[in-house]
Amino acid sequence: MAAMDDEIRSILARYGRLAVPAGTLGEHDDLPRVGLTSHASVSVMLALEDQFDIEFPESMLRKSTFESIAAIRVAVQTLLSVGQAS
Repeated sequence: MAAMDDEIRSILARYGRLAVPAGTLGEHDDLPRVGLTSHASVSVMLALEDQFDIEFPESMLRKSTFESIAAIRVAVQTLLSVGQAS
């Protein structure tokens, strides 16, 4: 879990255009509140897809999926487990 959070933070640092360093964020910090815009979340999503070899379905393309590191982690873990099941 910590390794995945580190990867998510790294992606947020590169693509999130946050007002604070991604490394300082707690897992439940509100990402839109620290500057993650809808446009930046698309860049983050694409980077997550590349990093984890997943694809976000349309049903997950909502603000709540990208509201925190913990929410992103849950989404990625869900997609990884679905991928392993198929």
